[in-house]
Amino acid sequence: MDDLVTRLRVALPADAVLTDPDITGPYAHDMASFCAAGTLAVVVLPRTVEQVQHVMRTATELRVPVVPQGARTGLSGAANASDDCVVLSLVKMDRILEINPVDRTAVVEPGVVNATLSRAVAEHGLYYPPDPSSWEQCTIGGNIGTASGGLCCVKYGVTAEYVLGLEVVLADGRLLNTGRRTAKGVAGYDLTRLFVGSEGTLGIVVRAVLGLRPAPPGQLAMAAEFPSTAAACDAVCAIMERGRAPSLLELMDRTSVRAVNAMTRMGLPETTEALLLAAFDTADPAADLAAVGELCTAAGASQVVPAEDAAESELLLQARRQALPAMEKIRSATMIDDVCVPRSQLGAMIDGTAAIADKYDLTIGVCAHAGDGNTHPVVCFDAADPDEARRARESFDEIMGLGLELGGTITGEHGVGVLKKEWLARELGPVGLELQRGIKAVFDPEGILNPGKLF
Repeated sequence: MDDLVTRLRVALPADAVLTDPDITGPYAHDMASFCAAGTLAVVVLPRTVEQVQHVMRTATELRVPVVPQGARTGLSGAANASDDCVVLSLVKMDRILEINPVDRTAVVEPGVVNATLSRAVAEHGLYYPPDPSSWEQCTIGGNIGTASGGLCCVKYGVTAEYVLGLEVVLADGRLLNTGRRTAKGVAGYDLTRLFVGSEGTLGIVVRAVLGLRPAPPGQLAMAAEFPSTAAACDAVCAIMERGRAPSLLELMDRTSVRAVNAMTRMGLPETTEALLLAAFDTADPAADLAAVGELCTAAGASQVVPAEDAAESELLLQARRQALPAMEKIRSATMIDDVCVPRSQLGAMIDGTAAIADKYDLTIGVCAHAGDGNTHPVVCFDAADPDEARRARESFDEIMGLGLELGGTITGEHGVGVLKKEWLARELGPVGLELQRGIKAVFDPEGILNPGKLF
């Protein structure tokens, strides 16, 4: 390890190479529960592409594992350290290099925070849609690594749809350019899309060309209360079947609504079994909300309350964004699932999760990106109670199994990391798993890039 640190410092500033355990400790893991983390050897914080290349060449020569990291807001253990690894933190590479209103593109380094980019492009009348709940902290590099989504996915799609090109440092230090800056392009295999969602197992993203959209008109939201989650999910199906295109369609169950109230005193309706939030950013959002409100009433909504202005709309969206922090206050630990099912199966998924909560005698709250069927069951438990922790893990696995039974996937946007390795194998099957491992071997023949993740 002394040789490793000495060689890293040849081309890195002294303050970019950290070895003090009191400082490096937090770099060992992200925000996921039940995910083992090793004891890292060193943390490096490069500021340039050349410095990243030096790190990778050194690691390849010494056969040392490298774990790339962003802001460590991940929920699957993908950023957790391996034993004796180099943690390669990219948070210092945080420059927005270009915003081009004509081409509607931005060129950024991986450490740029999502919200920072969103605000910067807004000054040019542009919009970067992907908005994970942690958008004030999470980085674009991390978003690319896990193919993040967000609240606006139902209309605008996820991160993968906005990554046009990448610069990637490979395991041996070579620099690879993928993709394009043009509006269209189909030259060769789509290596750009391959890196999106690869969780740092194929290469280190050091620059990204991102597609932008014109900024939409102001958004208006509404809340609809339902006497059951089944009725709320019927409303979601009706909204999508009628061809409506909300910019946001989110669902909170009774448990998550009460948790948000307890933490924020927002005064959300605690008598409701499910709260559906919808928003439109069209030319006439009030008319669109009225039409959706009628569909909600027809599905059994007990009350439909449209926001009167942007401020009220933002308050509703803040309630949804606070759901996870609020659930985290119920018990000492949480496990956050990320199961995506066909929209038509959303009701079965949420009701099935409630049955699992009863079976294991646990509090499990569910928020969902209802418009695309992406549920986030949050399992609350006491980490100091071995029996409760065991039940939490078993319930988590049962929820993933339910998702697969309903024709879904084990992760819609959080990634696999350490947490869902066994379940990825089940979803892919032996042939799919073999091919994915083969792709990994092409890009990382020595197996040093984020080992132990995905497979």
